[in-house]
Amino acid sequence: MSSTAVNLNRVGFLLITGASRGIGKAMAIGCAKELKPGSLILLLARSAAGLEATKTEILACNDKITIVTASVDLTESSRENLEVIVDKALANGSRKDFDFSLVIHNVGTLGDVTKWSRDLNSQAIWREHFSVNVFSIAVLNSVFLDKITSTDRIVVNVTSLAAVEPFPSMGLYCSSRAARQMYFRCLAAENPNIVVLNYSPGPVDTDMQTDIRTNAIAASVKDYMGNLHKEGKLVTLEQTTQKFLEVLREGKFKSGDRIDYYD
Repeated sequence: MSSTAVNLNRVGFLLITGASRGIGKAMAIGCAKELKPGSLILLLARSAAGLEATKTEILACNDKITIVTASVDLTESSRENLEVIVDKALANGSRKDFDFSLVIHNVGTLGDVTKWSRDLNSQAIWREHFSVNVFSIAVLNSVFLDKITSTDRIVVNVTSLAAVEPFPSMGLYCSSRAARQMYFRCLAAENPNIVVLNYSPGPVDTDMQTDIRTNAIAASVKDYMGNLHKEGKLVTLEQTTQKFLEVLREGKFKSGDRIDYYD
């Protein structure tokens, strides 16, 4: 097996979605601290204000790199629009030939947790959810790989235990996470020269967790998440980011594997 260890302490290009808050923001800042001068980061999210806040925090810890932000709704963006965004970002870089490139597909939505799976009876609901969580990710990933030709290319999918285990109340989320993770497993099988990691960050204390423990129709899931919160057992953004960086650095995974925070 070829090495999957990733050295971020080089001149690189980083693209990260959902970078305006939560896990995406934390990962962007964590990675940026290790990048060498001349590196370029492209931050994508819908909130322009949130992206600017992330950019400010990154530059506070590493002002020798270039940060480009793009406020975009990935579900409304065609392949052509995404190509324009990436091309414009690369035009702002101090160099085109990066030592490595890394894309972190973090964007994702929970979906409606107030209904049982049997009651999700509208194709529009399913199409909208999969458009955000699967289709847009696949298209953006294709653009990234076509536009970036550096020797070392790393693709990260922020996944979940829900991709492999069923959670009552979370039929939409579990289904889309499973499909999304399989896409990246296929990508790894087809491209042995690309490092692919499905990283499961654990039960992180984010808005998504709040939504589950507040609105989930299944009492078992609602109580479980609520107890994790009450007992202070939710994973912090800092903890999961550090674990993520360790996983990349050590490379103790086969390309395409899912690595959980607790592994």
